[in-house]
Amino acid sequence: MSFLFDLFSLFSKGPVVEVLKLVLNFWFLWVPLALFFVAWEIWVVYVRSYYFSRFPWTFLEIRIPGEVEKSPRAMEIVFNSLHNTRTGNLIEAYWDGYITTWYSFEIASINGEVRFFIRAPKFFRNLVESQIYSQYPEVEIAEVDDYTKHLPKELPNDEFSVWGAEFGLVKKDCYPIKTYVDFKLDLPAEETEKTDPMSNIIEFLGSLRDGEQLWFQIVIQGATDDWKKTGEKLIEKMLGRKKFQLAAEKGEKAIPPLLAPGEKDVIEAVERNMSKLGFKTGIRFVYVARRDVYTPASFSSMLGIMKQFNSLNLNGFKPAWNTSIDYLFIKRRQAYRQRQIVENFRGRSYFYPPYGSFVQPGKSGDVPPFVFNSEELATIYHIPGRTAGAPRLERIEAKKGSPPANLPI
Repeated sequence: MSFLFDLFSLFSKGPVVEVLKLVLNFWFLWVPLALFFVAWEIWVVYVRSYYFSRFPWTFLEIRIPGEVEKSPRAMEIVFNSLHNTRTGNLIEAYWDGYITTWYSFEIASINGEVRFFIRAPKFFRNLVESQIYSQYPEVEIAEVDDYTKHLPKELPNDEFSVWGAEFGLVKKDCYPIKTYVDFKLDLPAEETEKTDPMSNIIEFLGSLRDGEQLWFQIVIQGATDDWKKTGEKLIEKMLGRKKFQLAAEKGEKAIPPLLAPGEKDVIEAVERNMSKLGFKTGIRFVYVARRDVYTPASFSSMLGIMKQFNSLNLNGFKPAWNTSIDYLFIKRRQAYRQRQIVENFRGRSYFYPPYGSFVQPGKSGDVPPFVFNSEELATIYHIPGRTAGAPRLERIEAKKGSPPANLPI
């Protein structure tokens, strides 16, 4: 008891009590300030939720002809045209609830039939169509229903099982993955034997059986140039520029660092990566199958196929989150994760709720978005040419008509 009395006496006369007294004495300063910040966050969530609830979308399918001669560079131009970082002025952002637009580019295998989709803001439909038609005049674009809604609303259920994953990067954003330039898809056909990485994806998706579906999604939003600062610091460190500056200020001589061939390649790749427009990016896939045909080999294959974009000295994909659970309440927690990824996929949600946050977009969620440039995006999503000849890729025999004459260019 004497010990407790001594402890109480210590705290009743110590600095902790003095601090508490000070806080209580000046409550009229910090309480209104705290209430203001709470009210401000509630208001931001309210106005942006209201804006978001009225946001009109269009769902487009790209129907691909038998022959496409364009390299992925054409799709890179399309992505560049969709780059938008506008956050609105103060009135738009905090009174109207304006949020930066985003897009979802998707490839779906439905019972083994491979199809390409884009979900875009409705008021940008003409922009999307005109840019795709300008690069791929042979394709058809049609507004269709959301294919994910053809399955029951509640997934998983007694009939269907679900598995899903979200991808992150092995290294920082400034390091690029292997792009179509590394696969030599930017060169004329007669100069090199081409291997389009899309071929592997489409071949696998086309191999799925009746009762199996796999949805692959790339959600993008224009990014400012802040992501390039990491790359600039990396290059400065590798080249020893700071040492040169310090030596010059002191009037001393500095010996430039000797770079290995691999280090030179890294610097060139990072510089090329930063020279292009960047997009906040989230990538996920969902495998849905009837329980009688469900097989882990299908989603394991998709995880393996994504490794073809990995480079040992640069960057690559890694499965950063998935629906599997290994411990404690396994069935219940796994079912929750499965419902969660289906909901996020159907909502094309990454930067805003239910996955992200209205107050700090991209700061919440299991896997934060990374930044891809337009070249990287065009590598993993482009209109496949003759090198991607999967037998179950949905192709049209001939183009039915020209693009609408009133589309803006």
